[in-house]
Amino acid sequence: MTPLAVSGIVFVCVFGGAILGLSIATALPEHHLSQDTRDVVKLATALIATMAALVLSLLISSAKGSFDTMEAELVQNAARTIQLDRALADYGPETRDLRDLLKRSYAARIERLFPNETSPAGKPDSPQAVAQTESLQARLWDLSPQTEAQRGLRAQAVEIASEMSATRWLLRVQRDRPIPMALLTVLVFWLAIIFATFGLFAPRNATVVTALLVCALSVSGAIFLILEMNDPFSGLIKVSDAPMRDALSALGQ
Repeated sequence: MTPLAVSGIVFVCVFGGAILGLSIATALPEHHLSQDTRDVVKLATALIATMAALVLSLLISSAKGSFDTMEAELVQNAARTIQLDRALADYGPETRDLRDLLKRSYAARIERLFPNETSPAGKPDSPQAVAQTESLQARLWDLSPQTEAQRGLRAQAVEIASEMSATRWLLRVQRDRPIPMALLTVLVFWLAIIFATFGLFAPRNATVVTALLVCALSVSGAIFLILEMNDPFSGLIKVSDAPMRDALSALGQ
């Protein structure tokens, strides 16, 4: 399911818990709503709220950290691509075919990660695409340097290509890390209990319902942000493609 659909389900569960609490309160005997009962329920709810807040904050922190890591690795990979192109240019005109291959493969990668509006879902690097980078590394070894400077440039180019290949595999592995649904289900269950408790002891009027509605929207919005940042190549919150496109424009010059 999409992040928007999941956050919609979260909203229904959480706000439904609040409405359920408001409904149950009308059917309970008066002694179930005494001050002593309220104090005990509030203490139990505070414990659940603390656990829910910790889990929610950890999920947000983890998703933001993963998002920032992928963005930094893309920027670093763009810089390495330019470095590789410049090293090949300094090597000599015999590397023109390699530079053209590098530019074509890099342009294809940008289109996979940041496609146009007709195919909005960004795709990770396929094993074939990563293997293409590794084949470029093999072709670098096939170069026949004639001078000490060319030998140094070939070694530098091979090292950069190896780092680029490692980064691609890392991005692919990091992207295949969905949020455990069991953890998300337990979190939503806790939130529904908390909101049901809010409704249980709250007065039944439009102001209370509106406040609970806004709070439920806020919680589902937080879940939406977590899911969006967990997939940084699609959706509303995406990493910028500007560094990669800037690097592409600099290749071959």
